[in-house]
Amino acid sequence: MNRRHFIGTSAGALLGAPSLFAASNAIKLSAEHEALLKARHCRIVMQHDVFWVLLNYLKMHPEGVPPFEPFRDAVFGYADEPGSQIDAIWWDIGGNPVGSVYPSAVFQPEIHPLVKRWHEAGVDWRKELINETRRRKLETFWNHRISEVDILPEGGHAKEPCPLKVQHPDWVLPVTWWPHGMWNLAAAGLREHKISVLRELATRFDLDGIQIDFARHVPCLPVGRQWEMREHVTEFMRMTRTMLLEVAQQRGRPFMLAARVPQTLEGCHADGFDVKAWADQKLVDVLTLGSRTMDVDVEGIRAAVGPDIQLQPCFDDHHATDGYRYAPIEYVRGVFANHFQRGANSVVTFNWSIATPELAKTVGGEIAPLTHQIAFKEIGDPKTLAGKDKAFAVERRSGYPWADGFFNRNDTAPLPLKLDHTAKLTLHLSDAPSAKAKLTLRCILFQASGSDTFEILFNGTPVTISGTDPTWKDPQIFSPRPQPASGGKGSYKVNPTQQLLRIEGTVPNEAWKIGANEVSLRITSSPETTVQLEKVEAHLTYA
Repeated sequence: MNRRHFIGTSAGALLGAPSLFAASNAIKLSAEHEALLKARHCRIVMQHDVFWVLLNYLKMHPEGVPPFEPFRDAVFGYADEPGSQIDAIWWDIGGNPVGSVYPSAVFQPEIHPLVKRWHEAGVDWRKELINETRRRKLETFWNHRISEVDILPEGGHAKEPCPLKVQHPDWVLPVTWWPHGMWNLAAAGLREHKISVLRELATRFDLDGIQIDFARHVPCLPVGRQWEMREHVTEFMRMTRTMLLEVAQQRGRPFMLAARVPQTLEGCHADGFDVKAWADQKLVDVLTLGSRTMDVDVEGIRAAVGPDIQLQPCFDDHHATDGYRYAPIEYVRGVFANHFQRGANSVVTFNWSIATPELAKTVGGEIAPLTHQIAFKEIGDPKTLAGKDKAFAVERRSGYPWADGFFNRNDTAPLPLKLDHTAKLTLHLSDAPSAKAKLTLRCILFQASGSDTFEILFNGTPVTISGTDPTWKDPQIFSPRPQPASGGKGSYKVNPTQQLLRIEGTVPNEAWKIGANEVSLRITSSPETTVQLEKVEAHLTYA
């Protein structure tokens, strides 16, 4: 597939694309359901993947069965802290390629030894976590990964495919990066099977809703034909909505439906997700936008789906956007402040730490910087972000090989960029100029020297370069070697022979504005080698 196929497509053409069903075929929602959506107000949705924590927890106790209670309390660590803005926990703990949970009448998965031992002791760990979420009066969803990889019960990748893939080869799509293939939603039998799995989840657990997570993984339609075959995904969303409305009627309480889709309308089309049709037909209540990107086109998605669908950009800080894993709090503030400035209803964190390092290490949770602890008390509300120092950055490509399609890859990001012409880049800023605000533009270049000269314009206004550093180091830039895949332990070492140049200058207050800003950069000297622009950042400080 040509990953850049939709870059030149106009928004008007995308919005005008025909849908499988006319809006007149829209599903009728109950008055109670409509009222719930209007009243829903979340600040931070924590998409919580704790299955991998479970794997580590058992490894820490090889002598026997570790107790459930310390694990339960630890995974709520940050959510329980005073001042937390976490209003919802969406549990992302399927742990197998089918998405069913033990015990299941639909598909009995191989299970992790600790899950089995807890079950034998009378503990359904998923039900306990969901019930604890409700006890805390937090919204709780189940996150269903539409196409998970084949994972062994004890962790690690399976050498053999899931039995269902062997029994139903037409349910499987070949992909370049996973030998056992991904699920194919063009197969009617697979759609029916998934609805059975989702119905079991919806009736087994006391949930507020279910999210269909297309980020794990694409493709879910034949490569190269995703938009052509989009009606199959739309039909699956219709089937899911219909089933959940039936469950809602039986239990006497609405059941919401969300979907995680790419961060741009072009990306949704590239992967076969007709979000406009979903909105027109009332097939979805909430759209989670993106996963590992800082630049989410909330405005473009809003124009497609209208005002009634809630939009919540997502930021994964494990498979983070390239070059910004575990970024300082200023960058995190800038990412989420931009989301709200662009019209987000709420925001989503994914693959963040569960608690402080001291508490997380007791159960095998990821040891992450305390940036997460600060962010959980700030990033859910523009009011708590106002007047705080921030940093804004232009997106970088690379870092996610586990997709044949658009989602997660950031292939359309502009950086890194060879400076063989004038580079024009868009930088979004959430804050307005003021007497107390200072904005410093910083550019990081590879294979440039301290003697090279540059011209920088910010919205057409010259920026005087006031500082250069030819000894600058950045452990998350690997040029001339390719960038590694995102994830891992997040420990980056400085390369002492690294050749980077940092240049920066103050942007005049009259030159910058809220929203999209244009940064123009060109090299005015004649470098001996090809200069590559690695990072463009704007650092906002308040007096």
